[in-house]
Amino acid sequence: MDLKLREPIAAYGKKKFTVDEYLEYENASQEKHEYYQGEIFAMSGSKVPHNIIAGNLYFSLRKKLGGKSCQPFNSDQRIYIPPNSLLTYPDISIICGEIITKDNDNWNIENPSVIIEVLSHSTKNYDKGEKFTLYRDISTLKEYILVDSEKILIEAFRINDSGHWELEEYKSTGETLLVKMIQGSIPLTDIYEGVKLNSTG
Repeated sequence: MDLKLREPIAAYGKKKFTVDEYLEYENASQEKHEYYQGEIFAMSGSKVPHNIIAGNLYFSLRKKLGGKSCQPFNSDQRIYIPPNSLLTYPDISIICGEIITKDNDNWNIENPSVIIEVLSHSTKNYDKGEKFTLYRDISTLKEYILVDSEKILIEAFRINDSGHWELEEYKSTGETLLVKMIQGSIPLTDIYEGVKLNSTG
């Protein structure tokens, strides 16, 4: 989903919120919001190509992970990062093993292994820059995958054996995305199926 220009919203006449105040506000809201260091940011809906790609990925992952120890979640699932306070809704997250939530609240997952964001024009720089920096505070995160919704381009960041992030790019419909954490592969033709793009790779 898109953040509305990364401008914090005004609510209840307050400028800063605690995490608990945000959660109370969010549970009563009809819209989704991101929280970071006391500020709440409204999230808007996404364009059709973004939603098709996210749906294709989630569908493929559900088929591959059925009955296994890892499971995918869509953008309805909120992720919480205690070290930096970020609460957000990735397009797709994959959790392997036991699900850990904030204070066992069964709402805010703290231990994703893989996060996938479908890039929109308005969020591309944020997802590649500041948000990736914040996601790296998740100790369980092994892969961060960015899928462009305007052209054939996937950037897969993975932690190597030395603990450093490495990038692998996919730029052609003839390629297959490897989600290493789950040892699963998804053809780019499946990911971009039904999407009209500026270029087809």
